[in-house]
Amino acid sequence: MSTGTAPTDPSAFPFIGGRACLDFVATLGRRHAEPLERIPEPADLDRWLLAAGLHTQPDSPAAPNRATPNRATPADLADARTLREALYRLLRAAMAGLAADPADLARANEAAHQPDLAPQLTLDQEGGTARPTRHWQAADPVPAALATVARDAVLLLSGPLLDRVKECENPDCSLLFLDDSQARRRRWCSMDRCGNLAKVAGYRTRKKN
Repeated sequence: MSTGTAPTDPSAFPFIGGRACLDFVATLGRRHAEPLERIPEPADLDRWLLAAGLHTQPDSPAAPNRATPNRATPADLADARTLREALYRLLRAAMAGLAADPADLARANEAAHQPDLAPQLTLDQEGGTARPTRHWQAADPVPAALATVARDAVLLLSGPLLDRVKECENPDCSLLFLDDSQARRRRWCSMDRCGNLAKVAGYRTRKKN
C-alpha cells in the first residue's frame, strides 16, 4: 500500500493517514469548510486505488508487475462514497467516545464481509535477480479493494491504535491521521502541508504585534 505523501495540489490524493482507511476518508477534503471531492468520477476512484496500491495486476507471466486500472463503474463510485462517509462517521464517533450509528456499522460490516484483495506472488526479474514480489488479485477488483479498506477500518476501530487517531489541528483541514510519533504529540497531518502554514501564520501574527 502507499506510503505517506503530502501533495501540494489540494485536489491531489493525500496519503498521510498511516492507514488505508484513513487515506480513504481523506478523498473528501476540507470537511469543515467547502468540501473538496477528490473522487468525483469513477475514473478518479480508479486513480485513487492505483495510487493507494490497491489495484489488481494482470495474470500474464509476460507482464506480472504492470499496474492496470480497476475500471470502476458509477455504482462502484456510489458504493465507495457511501462506505467512505460511514467509515468517517464511525471514526469520529469512536474518537469522541460516542456510540456508533447502527446504519454505519452495518455498512462497514457489509463491505468488510465481501471477498477482499488476495495477495499473490510473482517473480520479478528486474536487475537480473529473480525475487518474489506481491501483487493483488480479485474476481471483482473494485468491491474487493473496498472490502480491504473496510477490513482495515474494522481492525483500527476495534484495536489499540484507535487512541492514536487524531484530526489535523489546522481548522481548514479535516484529515485524520495515526500519530506514530514517539511522544504522541503530533498536531498536523503533515509538517509540509499544515504545519508550515501554521508556522507562517504564527510568524505573521508575532510580526504584527
